[in-house]
Amino acid sequence: MGIWKKLFGDSEDTVDYYVEGVDLMNAGKYHEALTSFRLALRDAPSDVTVLQQMAVTYTRIGMTDEAIKTYRAVLARANYASGAHYGLAFLLLHGGRKVEAASHLRSFLETPPSGPEAERHIEHARRTLDEINQEPTA
Repeated sequence: MGIWKKLFGDSEDTVDYYVEGVDLMNAGKYHEALTSFRLALRDAPSDVTVLQQMAVTYTRIGMTDEAIKTYRAVLARANYASGAHYGLAFLLLHGGRKVEAASHLRSFLETPPSGPEAERHIEHARRTLDEINQEPTA
């Protein structure tokens, strides 16, 4: 992949490690994707888009503590990152932290994303928040 191109390709080959990481993640090669994302971060250490993709990848391989930590790092840099609020909310909800999850769902819904996939996520967030709000408090 990209690292081999860089080692053995000609000097004009440039590798977009972010794109490579997304392609690898979509192919189910999660550990390889993380390597590419780490290389992308080396080139752009404050890129929250790369960090968000890393968090998604950590989630997919079951490393939820790392995913939570990474989503929090995204939000520390860019509190407006709706995708990080969304991903973090569902990880927290899965861990039984409903109050904190609800807060992140509200943040996500305050500035929802747009695009072809967005409506499905927005509706999911609304339904989940409604369910949390309807549960009796202890």
